[in-house]
Amino acid sequence: MIDSTTHVRVARPSRDLAAAERFYVDGLGLAVLWRTTEHVPGEHDLLMVGPPGGGWHFELTHDPERPVEPAPTVDDLFVVYLGAPVDEALVRRLEAAGGTRVPAHNPYWDEHGVTVADPDNYRLVLCTRVWAS
Repeated sequence: MIDSTTHVRVARPSRDLAAAERFYVDGLGLAVLWRTTEHVPGEHDLLMVGPPGGGWHFELTHDPERPVEPAPTVDDLFVVYLGAPVDEALVRRLEAAGGTRVPAHNPYWDEHGVTVADPDNYRLVLCTRVWAS
């Protein structure tokens, strides 16, 4: 049964796991939960990041034998609900870690936060609102 305690993994390809780690760990502040980069034939390299003990994690994959080119659109979003104004120091840290501040495709996100493209050009939204279910 799927309920509020069900663990969720969101996975997508990355061109460069080291660049992704700089962005999501050094920039955003997530923790590395698992990493596999031994280049085992037939297996993907993986980087899993998230909050320690959290109910979700974000997996970035790279297949060194058959790389998949990321194909982000302006509406592929990873939204983090901060429930507070976006700290400009966080945005600067994300930019220093390889991100680029960009206007949102949907103006709602510009009104309620900041959008930063990660090194693979996927969009991270830092939302000032809280999630209310």
